[in-house]
Amino acid sequence: MPAFNQQSLRGEMRFDEPLSRHTTWRVGGPASCFYRPADRDDLVQFLSQLSPEEPLFWLGLGSNLLVRDGGYKGTVIATKGCLVASEWRSDGLLYAEAGIACAKVARLAARAGLCGLEFLAGIPGTLGGALAMNAGAFGGETWEQVVRVETIDRFGQVRSRLPKDFKVGYRQVKGTTGEWFLAAELKLEAGDVDAAQQRIKQLLERRAATQPTSQPSCGSVFRNPPGDFAARLIESAGLKGRRLGGAQVSEKHANFIINTGQATARDIEMLIAEVQREVAEHSGVELKTEVHRIGDSS
Repeated sequence: MPAFNQQSLRGEMRFDEPLSRHTTWRVGGPASCFYRPADRDDLVQFLSQLSPEEPLFWLGLGSNLLVRDGGYKGTVIATKGCLVASEWRSDGLLYAEAGIACAKVARLAARAGLCGLEFLAGIPGTLGGALAMNAGAFGGETWEQVVRVETIDRFGQVRSRLPKDFKVGYRQVKGTTGEWFLAAELKLEAGDVDAAQQRIKQLLERRAATQPTSQPSCGSVFRNPPGDFAARLIESAGLKGRRLGGAQVSEKHANFIINTGQATARDIEMLIAEVQREVAEHSGVELKTEVHRIGDSS
């Protein structure tokens, strides 16, 4: 276990914490160390004490993530419920920390009568996660709105970086290794408050109507291939409703795999592989996952 001066820390620390409690799929073994910082300064203090050799993973709302059943042999930093500061800057930019839920960022902008972030209401994760994968929904993408980001490294060093410092693509972002997103400044445009809030309402209604939002899932499992949709390819291969153990391809949206109640991470991972194999056999397309996987299999 990592050695810490816990008297100098104000956050919540747990050992052997089941990550099934913190992922939207509700599966996953334990993390050796689980830390939820009290705030930004506490996070800096925590990282300054962490061994450079300690494996480290950052966890937001736990969507777009598959933690294997053997758990994570390292330290998990959880940002849910912390790193949630936000403010409007004098230059009209929205500053928001990485732990804020994407849907809340969308509402903050709409209430201020500003437009451009409505699509974030359809992303079931935090701003930090959206920055890390250039999350998108309903035609919008996160990095289209980014002016500047703050990053933090494993030693607690905070840096300011610009979009040009990153290689941003479809559902992927590459930057300096060993840095994680701490906050972002986002640009918006003046608009109609009522229209923006109505747009968010419509997006949420559309999401509820087309996605299995009431069942445990990670969000979309596969990237859409160029010129096509993963859901169409999966459905055309006859895989809607396909089940393996407690995991099932959603009958509501074929690009979602749901936990029917007793799924293991192994069930989900095997079903993902089965879908990839059968879609490739049926259409010749090799589906790539959006899902980030961590941990040991056993």
